[in-house]
Amino acid sequence: MSSFRSAVITFPGSNCDRDMAVALEQVSGTPALRVWHGDASLPEGLDFIALPGGFSYGDYLRSGAMAARSPIMQAVVDAAGRGVPVLGVCNGFQVLTEAGLLPGALMRNASQNFICRTVALKVENSQSLFTAGYETGQIVAIPVAHHDGNYFADSQTLDRIEGEGRVAFRYAEQVNGSARDIAGVLNKAGNVLGMMPHPERAIESAHGGSDGRVLFESAIRSLIAA
Repeated sequence: MSSFRSAVITFPGSNCDRDMAVALEQVSGTPALRVWHGDASLPEGLDFIALPGGFSYGDYLRSGAMAARSPIMQAVVDAAGRGVPVLGVCNGFQVLTEAGLLPGALMRNASQNFICRTVALKVENSQSLFTAGYETGQIVAIPVAHHDGNYFADSQTLDRIEGEGRVAFRYAEQVNGSARDIAGVLNKAGNVLGMMPHPERAIESAHGGSDGRVLFESAIRSLIAA
């Protein structure tokens, strides 16, 4: 791969898009392209797409529900179907579930409170392109900042994604009431990851930790190797 081309989608109410773009640029050495939700197409030749955190459309209706119907999302769905890696963080995770790219839904935190702190995560699957730099069972520290991060799916769906190894991360402590403490989920093909914690906020030790940097390094390394 001669150059790494990534894009960050910005929705009305996104507030972590710059953080995501900076993380991608720092790790890859290549500026991330910025794409507005109202665009009908993505830039050509993308290697990576990120849906950032925030409060798209003010979280009206349901978190991520309106953003999932933005014009750009059909292009994101199509790109994911072609195997392009797609990362959705926090509100981006909510958008991915609402768009049907990932199973389940994100509900109000069990405490009914906004949670903003660094939490301990257990790496459940170290075989995906996003997590290959971690070890299975490794405990990492990543910040969360959400009000609707309580992951829910019916028991049959939970059993299926567990059996298929699609749980990428699990909370190693009580956080928001998520079913089976699930913090991050992969699609069946392994090229779409949704997670509530913010890896883009954990790429520099000066900011409190760099455990999130490994995720971006893993993805870029996997793409180069391919």
